[in-house]
Amino acid sequence: MRRPRETLTDHEQEKLLDVGIVCPDIARACDLAQCSRDLLFNRHGSVLLEWIRQAERDAPPPVRSFVGFLHQDLDAVTARLTLEWSSGSVKGNVNRIKTPKRAMHGQASLRLLRTRVLARP
Repeated sequence: MRRPRETLTDHEQEKLLDVGIVCPDIARACDLAQCSRDLLFNRHGSVLLEWIRQAERDAPPPVRSFVGFLHQDLDAVTARLTLEWSSGSVKGNVNRIKTPKRAMHGQASLRLLRTRVLARP
């Protein structure tokens, strides 16, 4: 549903059309997924509110529920879809520290853990 339509084979496009005819909710969810993919990959945060309004208007209930969660932190979602900044490097460092900590839990001292974390590239 989220793959670009131009990358689908003819058979996949036919199946998607068949499913859309049988279940219009799936067709609408597929259209909204395509739009959200465009928002995410092309950083169109300015169009997010319009996408949310469309989803609230005629999306299937699970998508409307998802939109409710977007409303809870709309500023952060808009920033993610607009700005180039990411917390990925911070999360990577946290993971780099927590992985050996979990592996060594209860088996070694804090001094050894510190040495292992600092010695890692």
